[in-house]
Amino acid sequence: MYKLWFFVLNAFFFGMACAQAQDNRIDIIGPDAPELADFGEFDIGVRTVEITIPNSIDVLNTPRGGESVLYDRTLTLEIWYPANLRGQESGTIYKAVSRNPDIVASLNGSAVRDAEPLEANGPYPSVIISHGWPGNRYLISHTGENLASKGYIVTAIDHAESTYDDQQAITSTLYHRPLDQRFVLNALASFSEDRDNFLHSMVDAQNTGIIGYSMGGYGLINNLGGGYSEQSLSGFISPPNGLLEIHSTLDPNFRDRLEPRIKAGFAIAPWGMNAGFWELNDLAGVTVPTFYLAGDQDKTAGYENGTKKIFQRTVNSNRYLLTFIGAGHNAGAPIPLPTELNNDANIEAAGHYRDENWDNVEMNNIMDHYATIWFDHHLKGIIREDGLNIIPSAYQDRLVIEYLSVGE
Repeated sequence: MYKLWFFVLNAFFFGMACAQAQDNRIDIIGPDAPELADFGEFDIGVRTVEITIPNSIDVLNTPRGGESVLYDRTLTLEIWYPANLRGQESGTIYKAVSRNPDIVASLNGSAVRDAEPLEANGPYPSVIISHGWPGNRYLISHTGENLASKGYIVTAIDHAESTYDDQQAITSTLYHRPLDQRFVLNALASFSEDRDNFLHSMVDAQNTGIIGYSMGGYGLINNLGGGYSEQSLSGFISPPNGLLEIHSTLDPNFRDRLEPRIKAGFAIAPWGMNAGFWELNDLAGVTVPTFYLAGDQDKTAGYENGTKKIFQRTVNSNRYLLTFIGAGHNAGAPIPLPTELNNDANIEAAGHYRDENWDNVEMNNIMDHYATIWFDHHLKGIIREDGLNIIPSAYQDRLVIEYLSVGE
């Protein structure tokens, strides 16, 4: 009898776990989803890779007024790619540390872990995803899978000292974020040239786009040419010893270090404008076409004094701004709330994903629709007449799209 109950209970709890895992889908296409939110023609593979940036400045252990301490900085990457499944069933479970780092969520997606890359249609343009402070490589995983199904290599970064289970002082993130993004671009290019790498001949690094959310947007704007302001170099949250100067136009080599392979930016609620990290002249340095996405109730990065001001002042680039009416800082990017956090004990952590006025699946679908149009245009040369100017019919009174060209 004891054994019978043991097996019954085991089956019950296993069933509960499976049901909970199935709830956490990152690949749902809702009934009102715009046309290009749907998945594309390619099956998807996914792999986890670690890379190390040697001799990086250890911001956290560098004393003010002292010599810079160096360390090897390791980044974990989640890489989605077009795959040849050879009869494998699609689907995987991602074990993702949540905003409550004591809880690991089980997320369900369409990719197949370690599937064989589909070389026949390559190389594929590259899109890099950079999360906020804190965040992790799974926060925008809906876009990772979605774009990979449309013929992109999509790489999401776990930025060291900036993740849910490793959130250190912001000084580290302020210094390293632009460097991390560029190092990952270089790593992907080298993977494609390495005959022993699974991405050999797969990555068209010459056509790279970057998606930056919040602090990821802070790094993205810098890599697009927006050098940080002079006042930001010595603020109370700034890295020690003027380390941030290499990311500002005060450094005569700043523009020489910009990466010409970045052909398009997608900035979601980029943080920093409302904290004084850019002045008017700094943003005039952005020349790369950029799509901005934000909620008009964003209290973290700001809207009128944040994303919209960046959009207005990047006068030397062609750019769009998509505004989610009534949404806050979580507009577009975060996956739906993991069920493991949907309880009274995790109300604060749940707020990292939720928006008060918008459904996450709807926002994810809208974002992936516009990201598809944007990157298809700038990385593949696929132009859809007026595609970016059209508001999906179900959201005519909830979204606003604006466009400004170079010189405006």
